[in-house]
Amino acid sequence: MNLPKSVRLVEVGPRDGLQNEKQPISVADKVHLVDELSAAGLRYIEVGSFVSPKWVPQMAGSAEVFAGIQRQPGITYAALTPNLKGFEAALEARVEEVAVFAAASEAFSQKNINCSIAESLQRFVPLMEAAKAASVRVRGYVSCVLGCPYDGEIDPEQVASVARELHAMGCYEVSLGDTIGTGTAGKTRHLIETVARQVPRHLLAGHFHDTYGQALANIYASLLEGISVFDSSVAGLGGCPYAQGATGNVATEDVLYLLQGLGIDTGIDMDKLIAAGQRICEVLGKANGSRVARARLSR
Repeated sequence: MNLPKSVRLVEVGPRDGLQNEKQPISVADKVHLVDELSAAGLRYIEVGSFVSPKWVPQMAGSAEVFAGIQRQPGITYAALTPNLKGFEAALEARVEEVAVFAAASEAFSQKNINCSIAESLQRFVPLMEAAKAASVRVRGYVSCVLGCPYDGEIDPEQVASVARELHAMGCYEVSLGDTIGTGTAGKTRHLIETVARQVPRHLLAGHFHDTYGQALANIYASLLEGISVFDSSVAGLGGCPYAQGATGNVATEDVLYLLQGLGIDTGIDMDKLIAAGQRICEVLGKANGSRVARARLSR
């Protein structure tokens, strides 16, 4: 069994985790969270997104957050940029790396960004050209890779096609997102086998939501397939808007516990990570979504 010797965790809590929260969160609290995550040893943190505040009110202060954080050497501070306007705003905020997203489901693409998959990819062309000119790396996300709230099952070949397009456009890495968390280990392995025929495994990442409690099983299945990059969210921040009351992102603490148990290196300090997650949960007035954090904190 050849598991990766080291794994890079992409911390999406400050962006994907907080964007679903209903209550306002101060710039100071966001800055504190990012700084604590840096101190915990995370090497890649998605700090915010440059989208219209009309659509995602929680991300309105992303430029201020980028201005306030203590940037540490060796850590990538990234942002989601859905279009050229967002990319230009990210450049002004001195963002080092950006991410773009497309869906593997036509219905999801229409409902989420009001255009077809093909149209969404076309929108990225000027952004990719600007990123290349500015020497900014671009990461790609594909959502609904293991199921869609509108289309149901998604053909893995469709996922492979979108991933191939993103890679061909210049995305150095493509993250496969189980947006509604319905994937299972067997389907995950089949998906990766299919996509890897179009995009090499070392350029793929996994993004699993824990709606059905399968995220860790799917991550383990991905490790067996040679995937060594995973997106996760401290304290499991981020609900799933398509499954009422369900958890969203897999908790970084829980993924770290799995990886530590397998002897896989991440360079992350569990105690500092748990402290960062618990503090932001107290700010939000909500229970910690990490099973590992709850177990450790109750001792």
